[in-house]
Amino acid sequence: MKKFLIVLALASVSLTSMAQDEEPTLKYSVATNSFWSNWFVQANFAYSAFYSNEEKHESFDKSPLKDFRRGLGFSVAIGKWFTPGIGLRTKFNAMDGKSVITTDADKNKIKYWNLQEQALLNLSNLLCGYNESRVWNFIPYFGVGIARNCSYNTYELVGSAGILNTFKVSKRVAINLDLGYNLCGDDFEGMEWAWGRNLDAAHDRWFTAEVGLTLNLGKATWNKVPDVDAIKALSQSQIDALKAQLADANAENDRLKNMLANQPKAEVPQSVKEFITTPVSVFFNLDKTEIAELKDLVNVQALAKYAIENNNNLLVTGYADSATGSPAHNQVLSEKRAKRVADELVKMGVAESKISQEAMGGVDILSPISYNRRATVQVKE
Repeated sequence: MKKFLIVLALASVSLTSMAQDEEPTLKYSVATNSFWSNWFVQANFAYSAFYSNEEKHESFDKSPLKDFRRGLGFSVAIGKWFTPGIGLRTKFNAMDGKSVITTDADKNKIKYWNLQEQALLNLSNLLCGYNESRVWNFIPYFGVGIARNCSYNTYELVGSAGILNTFKVSKRVAINLDLGYNLCGDDFEGMEWAWGRNLDAAHDRWFTAEVGLTLNLGKATWNKVPDVDAIKALSQSQIDALKAQLADANAENDRLKNMLANQPKAEVPQSVKEFITTPVSVFFNLDKTEIAELKDLVNVQALAKYAIENNNNLLVTGYADSATGSPAHNQVLSEKRAKRVADELVKMGVAESKISQEAMGGVDILSPISYNRRATVQVKE
């Protein structure tokens, strides 16, 4: 018996050694999925080796490969993972079995089925952290249920323990290698009653080796718990962009007030023209070239309309903040930001030949520093 257990253990280790070498996985919390997520079904071809109460005082060969012990059949199961590491499955086995009352395989034949509820522990996820791309998962299990010997119409409670190895083929499909041990009461095989023997009470047991497939149903993966700090940082960047817009508007208002205060009334129309030609800012998040707030383009569109109606040229200037990134990186970033806004002007109807672009790289013009992550549009004199 010990040799048989050693063989099963070595078989499991040898197969897992062929599994993909994985990079270390950082452990993190995952969000709970809905009830209908992470279900699976399994179907396996099963090989069993039986060891009965009736052979207790016999010197039968213990090899699981002996014809008078072995049985062939199948198993099916349906289950659900409640977390990446804990699940349940309902498993049904049915096959030809052996009572092992003699070494005559024909006399030992029985028909039986075995229905169990089993708890699954995915140690790969519990100990190493959840990894969606992991190839091999090592899953010990234990369960209880009922077994019926159909040949002698006997029932017994049965317990089980084993190791389920799954090898990922795709997101939905995995190959199973299931090694199990089943233990039940001494009346399961019915041979004491059938043969009229008065034997010492012991347990009937059998080992199984199963190969098959797992099919994952519904959502088969787990999402990382949202990073609250990252969400706060994103919200802060949007607030910073609004503050930068407000700072630009206040600066422009101050400039206009000074202009109006220092110019005669006759030149007021000219000040209106100057207002139209002042820069309009479009803001970006840290190290991004996508516009942070599309509503920034409302003012750009008004300026584009003015330029089209008056046949003016436009200048787009890109900036980055000097506090982050290297000068070379900031130069490229400011160029991309200028081009991004220039592309929007073309979509608004401004001829490409009427648009000039320049990039100022990393600057520290506005405070706080985040206000410098922008591009400006103005009428080119």
